[in-house]
Amino acid sequence: MKNIFNYTYDKLVTFLLENGFKKFNANQIFDWIYKKRVYDFNKMSNLSKKLISFLNENFDNYFIELEDSVNDVDTNKYLFKLYDGNYIEAVLMKHNYGFSLCVSSQVGCNMSCTFCESGRLKKVRNLETYEMLEQLIIIEKTKNIRIDNLVVMGIGEPFDNYNNVMDFVRILTDNKAINLGQRRITISTCGIIPKIKEFAKENIQVNLAISLHASNDELRTKLMPINKAYPLKDLIKTIDEYISITNRRVTIEYIMLENINDSVENAKELANLFKGKLVYINLIPYNETENFLYKKSKKSQILKFYDILKKSNINVTIRREFGSNVDAACGQLRARKESGGLC
Repeated sequence: MKNIFNYTYDKLVTFLLENGFKKFNANQIFDWIYKKRVYDFNKMSNLSKKLISFLNENFDNYFIELEDSVNDVDTNKYLFKLYDGNYIEAVLMKHNYGFSLCVSSQVGCNMSCTFCESGRLKKVRNLETYEMLEQLIIIEKTKNIRIDNLVVMGIGEPFDNYNNVMDFVRILTDNKAINLGQRRITISTCGIIPKIKEFAKENIQVNLAISLHASNDELRTKLMPINKAYPLKDLIKTIDEYISITNRRVTIEYIMLENINDSVENAKELANLFKGKLVYINLIPYNETENFLYKKSKKSQILKFYDILKKSNINVTIRREFGSNVDAACGQLRARKESGGLC
């Protein structure tokens, strides 16, 4: 059986035409599931009996299960159980401009970043498109809200699941489906260069974020093994190519780790890497986890780091801290569940 939420509009049209139905039937189905939020084919009153029977025979409407949630003032963290018993997470953050949702793209992660809880539990499999989409659908229904911004920045490396993530984006941005603006979506990658090059040619306005977290090759290789395959020099060149093709600004994510990557010298190196480029650097206070020895940089050091970048005419922000009371770092809630420690 196929899950209906795996299908982009174009793929559903093709499938229906191949089986003797009409293009407008895809419009009807999308209207029911995305606009009316009706998921029982038998309740789709303007469909023919033949089409309803076909849909019941070929599709299921299986939903991932909301297993648990942990709530803070402006942050809600959700644990979902998948059909095979695996778990993933999503984090909802409330801003003054609306709600932002961070979704997972894989069960586990093979990138092995040394500061990341997700990488501690290795990749089991890619998420299917419907498993990403249903994180949003379930949370919108549970909270009775509309998601305003979405980041693919939870468990997993999105560009290691490229095709499913791109179908997810196509459904998100389709005005017949979720109808979320392209510029309200951000995909974060630790730097898989071939996929960044492919993404640059997608002709979409979705934002690109690079998880950098180090200012030189030696340090980045220690923190992020992906740097062995795609070193900083090549990554920076690829970022330049991406900007040249798309004319879109790239976000550089930089987690602030005390006495690891937060020195004055690190700040100067980072400024030299990106001076004059169409980027902005997002300094992220580390969300500490009991499984690693890393500590969050002191506020004074983060501000010093920020000032050095600012004086070098680098666009830079310090990310507001979210979810420190709800294990909001990627993979923490899942890790607790799988170790039997979830309350």
